[in-house]
Amino acid sequence: MLIEYFTELKSKTNSDDGVWSMPQGEEVYNLSLRFMTTTDYSADKIHNIGLSEVARIQAEILSILASEGFDTTQGFTDSINQLASQERFYFPDTDEGREQILVEYQTILDEIDSGLGDSFSMRPEAGMEVKRIPLFKEKTAPGAYYYPPSLDGSRPGVFYANLYDIKATPKYSMRTLAYHEGIPGHHFQIAIGMELEDLPIFRTLPLFTAYVEGWALYTEYLAWELGFQDDPFDNIGRLQAELFRAVRLVVDTGLHAKRWTREEAITYMLNNTGMAESDVVSEIERYIVLPGQAKAYKVGMMKILEVREKAKQALGDKFVLGEFHDVVLKNGAVPLDILDRLVAKWVAKKLASNQSD
Repeated sequence: MLIEYFTELKSKTNSDDGVWSMPQGEEVYNLSLRFMTTTDYSADKIHNIGLSEVARIQAEILSILASEGFDTTQGFTDSINQLASQERFYFPDTDEGREQILVEYQTILDEIDSGLGDSFSMRPEAGMEVKRIPLFKEKTAPGAYYYPPSLDGSRPGVFYANLYDIKATPKYSMRTLAYHEGIPGHHFQIAIGMELEDLPIFRTLPLFTAYVEGWALYTEYLAWELGFQDDPFDNIGRLQAELFRAVRLVVDTGLHAKRWTREEAITYMLNNTGMAESDVVSEIERYIVLPGQAKAYKVGMMKILEVREKAKQALGDKFVLGEFHDVVLKNGAVPLDILDRLVAKWVAKKLASNQSD
């Protein structure tokens, strides 16, 4: 019966995969953009930002590869595949090799936790540990994820790493992933948020994807700024992660605003990330059914960098990075336009204080 139903249903399908093809599709997508990014950015603006960022990041990666002796004359995809094919960037495909990965993640996190200095004055009270994603679900689980500590503080936060496919964990991507999921990324933001007092409970929970994932992407960049990714290949790992999010800006708006087909989106992502086709297909199909969600990550990162730069320009040598991070973290998860106002308020207060001194 079910087979007959889907056989009949197939004849009614078409290749119009974007939400634009639905009744009031354009309006629905614009509302989705507003909800997911918590900004007023249009689809055209996001699409063009994505194209620009893809070109910038690919150029940076190619420059690093060329300086390290790679042949980059055949373009980005060929060059990134050369990098990924080198066995020196992988741990042994054994139980011992997987245990080494967990130890290395913990070493990376301990290093940055002790080396952040005065770039953070707020630290979560909850601890954090690294664990392997349970075997029964690792085949279909994401590459990694963060699980928050308990509200009562009895259980630490956990950075879960997927070790099913050893080739999915190149050594040059490990630092970026650890900073994103752990310290100072999701663990700092989510655990600190949960520990905030005198706020309604909903303000202490990670409700806004653009803020939560934007912060995690921002900390990948911050770690590089602070010198924790001085190996050029580690920097490629950081840039690859950012490129993935920039490509999302292009394909999500391509599908839902530019009327791209599923196949056009797959081709673009394949040509511009170096990802496996199976991973690309699952990503594109995710974007089809969740219009706008994938853009929140990169838009959030860019907005945090934007408001930080505005604050630095206004305050000059009075700008203190640790104080800026306090403003971002101590108010809980907020829409990005509210974050902009909070930072502006902090800047105005500092300027007024300096004038009265």
